[in-house]
Formats: sequence, C-alpha cells, structure tokens
Amino acid sequence: MTAHASRRNFMRKVFFASGATAVATMGGAGAWAAMAEDATTDASASPAPSGAPSGAPGGGGPGNQTITEDFFGLTTDGKRIDDLFTIHSTKVATAPVISAANAFLAGLTDTQKTSTQFTVHSTEWRLWSNIDSYDRQGVSLADLSDDQKALGTALLKAALSADGLETTEKIRRINQAAGEAIGNTNSFNEDAYYWTLMGTPSATEPWGFQFDGHHLVVNYFVLGSQVVMSPCFWGSEPTSMEIDGETVTVCHEEVVASLAFINSLTTAQQSVAIASSTKSNESMKAGAFADNTVQAYEGLRGDKLNAAQRKKLLGIVEAFVGRAKADAAKVRMAEVAEHLSDTYVTWAGGIADDSAFYVRVHSPVVWVEVDCQGPGPLAGAYGATQGDGPTQKHVHSVIRTPNGNDYGRELLRQHYLTSPHHR
Repeated sequence: MTAHASRRNFMRKVFFASGATAVATMGGAGAWAAMAEDATTDASASPAPSGAPSGAPGGGGPGNQTITEDFFGLTTDGKRIDDLFTIHSTKVATAPVISAANAFLAGLTDTQKTSTQFTVHSTEWRLWSNIDSYDRQGVSLADLSDDQKALGTALLKAALSADGLETTEKIRRINQAAGEAIGNTNSFNEDAYYWTLMGTPSATEPWGFQFDGHHLVVNYFVLGSQVVMSPCFWGSEPTSMEIDGETVTVCHEEVVASLAFINSLTTAQQSVAIASSTKSNESMKAGAFADNTVQAYEGLRGDKLNAAQRKKLLGIVEAFVGRAKADAAKVRMAEVAEHLSDTYVTWAGGIADDSAFYVRVHSPVVWVEVDCQGPGPLAGAYGATQGDGPTQKHVHSVIRTPNGNDYGRELLRQHYLTSPHHR
C-alpha cells in the first residue's frame, strides 16, 4: 500500500508540475482549483521524469511505464477539433451504476477505500496497462472477500451489457487457465484485476471507475446521463481454450465483424483500404500510454461505401460499443454514425477467415483497432512459440474517443468551465 501511495503521489506531482498546459486543457479558475485540490494531498514534490515512455506503443511495453506529458487526446495533426462533444441530456439511465458504485465503495474497508478512490481529475485514469506485470493502483480482486467481489461484479453488471460482462469474465477465465497451462498462476490468474474509482458517484457531478488488468481495461466516465466508455482494451491469449470441458472463446465478435467488412469491399476498394498484405507481430498504435497519439487518416473513406458496406463498417465499432448497456450504446453508435462519411478504415494482413490482420477504424469521434499479434508469454498454453508469426489466437483490441474525450476529459473540462459552483 505504501509503495502504491508513493507512486500515486509522484504521478500527481508530475501532472501538477506540468502547469500551464494542463490548466489550458482543463480551462478556467475552477480547473486551477481542482488541480490544486489534488496536489495538496501530496507530500513534498518529486521531480518530473524526462523522456518518452519506453516499450511498444500498442501493448504497453515491458515493465512499468509512466506518463510524461499532459493529456491532449488522439488527433490527426496535433490539433483538436472543437465542438464535437457537449454537455447535454442523453436520457441514459445512470442511476443503477451510481447505486452499484456506492454499494461497492460502502463494502470496502477504510484502508481499501483509501487506496481505491481518487479524485475525478486524477492522473490515475491514464495509468492503465494491458500487460500482466504492470504495478497497478487500487484494490485487486485477490484483496476482496467473496461479498466484496460480488459488489464489484454488480457494478460491472450495471455498467455493461450481458455481452460486455461475459467478455470480461471470459478474459479472466482464460487468463487463469492459460496461467495454469504454463505453470505460472502468479502472473496469470483471474484475480489480478484492479478496481479504482475516480470522484464520488453522483447524479450531477462527474465521476467514474476503472477496471484494469491483463488483457482487460474498462474506463467508465459518468456526468449526469452522459457516459464515456473509453479507452477500453479487450484482448486474450489464447482467444479460445478448453476449460473444464467447455470451449471458452473471446474477442471473436470484432474479428468476425472486421473480416466481414473487408470482404464486402470490391477489389478496387480493397486496394485503397489494404495498406499491406502482411503485418508485423504488433501493429497497434494507441494502446496503453498512447493517449496523445497523432495519426493521420489512412485508407478507405466511409463516403466511398455503399449502404451494405457502411452497415458492416458500423458492425466493427458496434462489437466494442455493444459491450456497454443498450441505452448508452445507442447514443454512442448514433454519434459514430453521424461521422460515418468522415470515417477511414485501414487494413494490414490477410482477409481469409483464419488470417492474422490489423484493422483501424478512425473518425473524429471514434478510434478502434483490432490487432492479431504474435504469440506472447502465454504461447505455451496453445502450442505456439514466441517468435512465430501473428495469429488470431492472440488478439489485442482497443476503442478510444479522439479529439480529447477519452476518460470523458472534454466533458469534464466543460463541466469545470460552466458549473457555477466551480467558477
């Protein structure tokens, strides 16, 4: 707990020490007050680290990483598009997730709550990783009693659809079974997943939670009836495994939807969408610690698609968005559809049913990547060897909100600027 608190304080100091840029991003005196409130909980200042995070941009890289720059968000050219996201009523029912979050917090001991609850503007939002060895904050499932675990499950159930909840459970089950298969359940198990809550669950004030572990990261921000569920990372190695006589398969929807789309294209369209017929072992651009990725649009533009192809393109995004509750997913898909003509798709790899591939769907309001990767540390669980080529047996995928609204940050900025009690 002491090490975690020390690291948390250090990262808060890094964020606060960055000064003007951070405040310009948040905006206004209220933002200054919020930042100051967070910083005053710390002890003496620590020097900010220099240099960029190490490791691959998509997977989080080896060992621990940290953030070295203020949040800005994914952009195509380093400049954000304004007026994409506004505070308004969506009629999404957030009362159940508020109630479940309050019940979860009430079920924690004082010590657990201290290490789990952060301010809503904390840098803890950004300190997630999909790798197994990352030193996470919060309270792990291993730290919780059965009753406390049940309260956590109830929170996920309140926030996610049945498919979303099932996906989280399958990823954890495969992580446990694969760990057993290679004889390393210290690193790979179903309880090495951590809860953090940002802010205080409220019907009017911004707050959210993060569920974070190997191959599974859910960031969930709430402001009134608005929900931002990004970044979310979903992955598995292997993606299918026999467990207790049952075949457990996960991350299949995004693979099937992606292949259905690319195979709906004409030869001429494929020549624009497909950047390469081969792919590297890792192609992801905006995984962990890549909040400020600058990536120009590439590939085939949505306005070049017919109605059936556009529906299949939306199907890729829906595989991710559909893991939220139906009302929140409906709002998100409407937002994505509004920008479908400005959406680009780029592809690398094969297009056969069993091909390894990479696809990126990129618009002003959504970023999705599906990446079939080379065998990793759990290769032995499915008879593979590290160094083999990419495979559908090891999939990483991510959904983000470009132009500054990952973690609901743009809505949070507007809230601090416009709410009278923050002025």
